[in-house]
Amino acid sequence: MTQLTDRKALIRNRERSRANPALFLHEAAADEINDRLSMVNRSFTDKVVVSGFPDFWATQIPGAVCIGDDDTLDLETERYDLLVHAMCLHWANDPVGQLIQARRALKPDGLFLGIFFGGATLNELRSALAQAESDVTGGLSPRVTPMAEIRDLGALLQRAGFALPVADTVKLTATYASPLHLMRDLRAMGETSALAGRPRHMMRRDVLFRASTLYVESFGSDNRVPATFELMVLTGWAPHESQPQPLRPGSASARLADALATKEKPLKD
Repeated sequence: MTQLTDRKALIRNRERSRANPALFLHEAAADEINDRLSMVNRSFTDKVVVSGFPDFWATQIPGAVCIGDDDTLDLETERYDLLVHAMCLHWANDPVGQLIQARRALKPDGLFLGIFFGGATLNELRSALAQAESDVTGGLSPRVTPMAEIRDLGALLQRAGFALPVADTVKLTATYASPLHLMRDLRAMGETSALAGRPRHMMRRDVLFRASTLYVESFGSDNRVPATFELMVLTGWAPHESQPQPLRPGSASARLADALATKEKPLKD
């Protein structure tokens, strides 16, 4: 398996952030998860949360067991009726493998909820860094982890064996006094680069200053700069016979043309 993420670097980044954490995006994610749980008309007794920040998420999903987001998850087969994958799937070396493990850990008719950063996250910063590095050095270095797009996620849930899959997205915008304040917040979130292929040296000063200038010129307004964060939310159920099932092809008892009050025209061979 290709290693996209340097796990040692990721763990180091998270440990470093705990000295002065900035977890406001985790708080927003927890609100989204709890809002969706409030719309499910059932109670859950065997709950587990997968997260890189278990202390925070233990307070958000009362009674849940919290485990780390290792490549091989510490989960028992068909043990849980609720599994929340919280703000770490974007760092997974094998996202589909993580979903498959989650699916196997759920009891029949168990609920999976996943939330993580999506493709529009930090688009302003990525654009400024890419342009600055190209201007100054004539090349590009991998600095931001690849993130999923909404159109791909429903198919990933189906590949993992979930029933009734749903993928949706929530966009949030934070503003900062400068791009450097944003970068400081990313460090406090534990979200600085942990790519396996990242440069292993500090960013050149001239590249950093050029990126900051481009960021302000391209996106700044009223002495502030915006930062976009996109939260992807996945919902799926472990299959069970009580769930709605798709009809067999050709089993319809009414014609679409009749429902639309229109004349059906056969296609030519």
